[in-house]
Amino acid sequence: MSQQAVTEIDGPGAAPVPQRRESEFLSATGRRIRDEIRELIPVLRANAAEGERTGALTPETLKAVSEAGVFRLTLPAEYGGTALGARDIAEIITALGSGDAAAGWLTVVATATRNTLVFPELTVAEVFRDALNWLGPIMCGASLLSPVVGKARKVDGGWMISGKWTFGSGSKHAAWATVGIEYADAGGRTHRAMALLPREEFRILDDWHVMGLQGTSSNSITTIGDEGFVPEHRVLDMAGIPPMIDALRGRYEGPGFKFGAFGLMLLVPVSFAALALGMAEGCLECFTEQAGRRKPFNLPYPTVADMPSVQVTAGKARAAINVARATIYGYADELDRRALRGEDYTPQDEPAVTLDLIFAISMLEEAIDSLQIALGSSTAALSNPIQRFVRDVRILATHGALRLDPMAEINGREILGLEPFMKMAGFEPPAPGAGFRPAPPRR
Repeated sequence: MSQQAVTEIDGPGAAPVPQRRESEFLSATGRRIRDEIRELIPVLRANAAEGERTGALTPETLKAVSEAGVFRLTLPAEYGGTALGARDIAEIITALGSGDAAAGWLTVVATATRNTLVFPELTVAEVFRDALNWLGPIMCGASLLSPVVGKARKVDGGWMISGKWTFGSGSKHAAWATVGIEYADAGGRTHRAMALLPREEFRILDDWHVMGLQGTSSNSITTIGDEGFVPEHRVLDMAGIPPMIDALRGRYEGPGFKFGAFGLMLLVPVSFAALALGMAEGCLECFTEQAGRRKPFNLPYPTVADMPSVQVTAGKARAAINVARATIYGYADELDRRALRGEDYTPQDEPAVTLDLIFAISMLEEAIDSLQIALGSSTAALSNPIQRFVRDVRILATHGALRLDPMAEINGREILGLEPFMKMAGFEPPAPGAGFRPAPPRR
């Protein structure tokens, strides 16, 4: 693919950044969707406050981003998708983050819809039967990898499940939900599994009342009654899923089906970091526009932009954004590069790359905070998009999988040759007293 020289100026009043070339891994389809989203940024920002009030994307936003194809970025063409690579996805999510982080968050979550393809053909046919006509994410997930999941017991033809599954991002928009369950085998050993529920078989609890990302409708869900029946073909043991996901490699056309298992795992922090990048870029754009027309409270400069302290803040913020962008897009490109070569990351690589991306998120969060503080109390108005960037990036950065210090500790133990911790509660709990083999220290 040829590279094109571009200057990034995302909108009126935006702070230009140094000229750079578009990635060789950015496809024509990815560029088209990204550019469509960039055109929608004013609409997304205008609707974001209403989305917060209702706890969901507004109908206008939902329709616009759905028609742009953001909820099918990782699906194959057979199911209306575009099967894009990591760089495509990262740039599209960055554009969404500049407009409405809630729409970007749901796009990140929707990238996992691809994993539904590991279910039996009957299940896949059920899930995607009406996918082409569905506005919004096809699937939401709740308590899939959480420490606490639902309960399940075996019955004829399937499972009876019960529980309250939290953080079901996109629950008000999704046609299906995937939830985590656990069950005991005949020997009393506990196993994890995932179950699929169609919309008519789960109830949404109105409990997503939070300081940021309110528009993601990340509500808890339950079964309609005390228990719900799930047929056998809609349940999969978590322990068997990673090799099944890896087996999707090459089954369908498109860059998105060339990733190995660890490449797919790393696409998640790349995507969340790209969302934080978009928020920071959008915040700097709004900051630049507002600083040029606001007057200082108690200093004799004609505008806030004339204040040296504000100039320093703007310079540091842009530098943080540029460094984070290079990190995030660099890893996105490397994911695509390895995928096209038929290579993958190793289990030892994955925590280190994840930490780099989480560190980039932390830098972007600090940059956004600094811009709000420099501009002052005018940013506290709910009509000012800067305060929404501040709140939304805080929720992103406090997500359990994206917190800096725990991931740094995981990496620090590996660096020092200590037994590593399990990264998340997911796939299969260890037997009592059993640990994990430490990775050999890096040389």
